[in-house]
Amino acid sequence: MRLLFPVMVLGALLMSTLSGLGSSGSPSPLNQQLIAAAERGDSDGVRRALGEGASMDARDSRQRTALMAAVQNNHVATARALIEAGADVNAKDEINDSPYLLAGARGYLEILRLTLAHGADLRSTNRYGGTALIPAAERGHVETVRTLIEAGVDVDHVNKLGWTALLEAIILGDGGPKHAAIVRLLLDAGADANLADRDGVTPLQHARRRGYHEIEQLLTAAGAR
Repeated sequence: MRLLFPVMVLGALLMSTLSGLGSSGSPSPLNQQLIAAAERGDSDGVRRALGEGASMDARDSRQRTALMAAVQNNHVATARALIEAGADVNAKDEINDSPYLLAGARGYLEILRLTLAHGADLRSTNRYGGTALIPAAERGHVETVRTLIEAGVDVDHVNKLGWTALLEAIILGDGGPKHAAIVRLLLDAGADANLADRDGVTPLQHARRRGYHEIEQLLTAAGAR
């Protein structure tokens, strides 16, 4: 009897592990249908799969949920259906992206607003250690940057490269109207105009090196040195 109890416990643990595989490494056929429907933007297919018992938290081989698959293709209606049905907007895939983070990075504004209205974690970070605001600033998504600032994302967060949203808008931007507008938004929101990179190079120095005169003027007016 002494040996029987540990064996029973091990058996239960094994069964629990095996049953969990259906929602992670090897999704069940029904869960596969759900994720595939979400990926192609088939909202009716998504509702049908959920109605038949598919798991909202099921993941494919890339650790994507159905919501993540929908967001990657900017399927707004499908993403809305999933979010309103309770999908986790912060569930991360194998490269540390979440529906919220990806929507911010790609400038998918409608989906981003849905995630913000349904519990997006503003402090969550991507594989580079950056918030949603940083890649949005880099890529010139002006309205996305505005939306994230209004939501309360930290404008001075520093990623693994040692860059803030302001630095990325300058270093990786093109110096054009969109990136100038983003620099203005960040500075107006209180971003530190003198927060340098790991090498001690300031935003103003980066702007001058690249000949970004409008951004240079914005920084100077904000007290940059």
